[in-house]
Amino acid sequence: MKQQCCSCGCADAKGSLAELPVGTKATIVGISPQSRGRKKFADVGIVPGTELLIEAHAPFGGLIRVKVMETSMALHKDDAACIMLEKMEDANDE
Repeated sequence: MKQQCCSCGCADAKGSLAELPVGTKATIVGISPQSRGRKKFADVGIVPGTELLIEAHAPFGGLIRVKVMETSMALHKDDAACIMLEKMEDANDE
């Protein structure tokens, strides 16, 4: 089911980074213009068209670890909710 990206209306989105399970590979299709980390995201390669892998969810739902362009980084769940993705595959699908 497609969703609209936070407020930017990205019609290709299938879910936010905060919603997808560990092991999911996905492509970024949109980032909310209201996201407080939008510039920081761009600086580290989190931009539409980039592929990423969801590596881990921290206990109690605070942080999500992702791998982007061979670099692992942690994002706050609130920030991750503004990154809309198109799922490519799960680790379990392979």
